[in-house]
Amino acid sequence: MQSDPIVDEIHRVREQIAARFGYDIRAIGRDAHQRDATSDREVIRRPRRQPAEPVKAKSQFPAPVAIERS
Repeated sequence: MQSDPIVDEIHRVREQIAARFGYDIRAIGRDAHQRDATSDREVIRRPRRQPAEPVKAKSQFPAPVAIERS
């Protein structure tokens, strides 16, 4: 497989950031949020999506039928 210099750079930078925070994903996230908050760039936030209604599974067996006894 051929090496892509852009992907290689992304991997290198990701590794540097992870190492700087001791591979602690929460610390990486806190830093990202802090940088967003102090940046002069506009951050566009999308509204949360509503979860989809659960799909009822169709049973492969027919529903039970009541049998009347005389």
